[in-house]
Amino acid sequence: MTEAVKGPASYFPSIEKKYGRPIAEWKELIRSSPLTKHMELVSWLKAEHGLGHGHANALVAHTLSEDGAK
Repeated sequence: MTEAVKGPASYFPSIEKKYGRPIAEWKELIRSSPLTKHMELVSWLKAEHGLGHGHANALVAHTLSEDGAK
């Protein structure tokens, strides 16, 4: 039996479908940004790339946790 994906990654399928970019591309954008704080990155994704708050928050949270928080 497969366990359901939980946490920020649970948003990934809908992010890819809605915005047409793979998650790896979003993570690379986040990592290449000069911004380092969680909410700065969320606001930037919303303003510059048109993401909704929940999707931007999930991407930033997951990416920063992978990187051990910039």
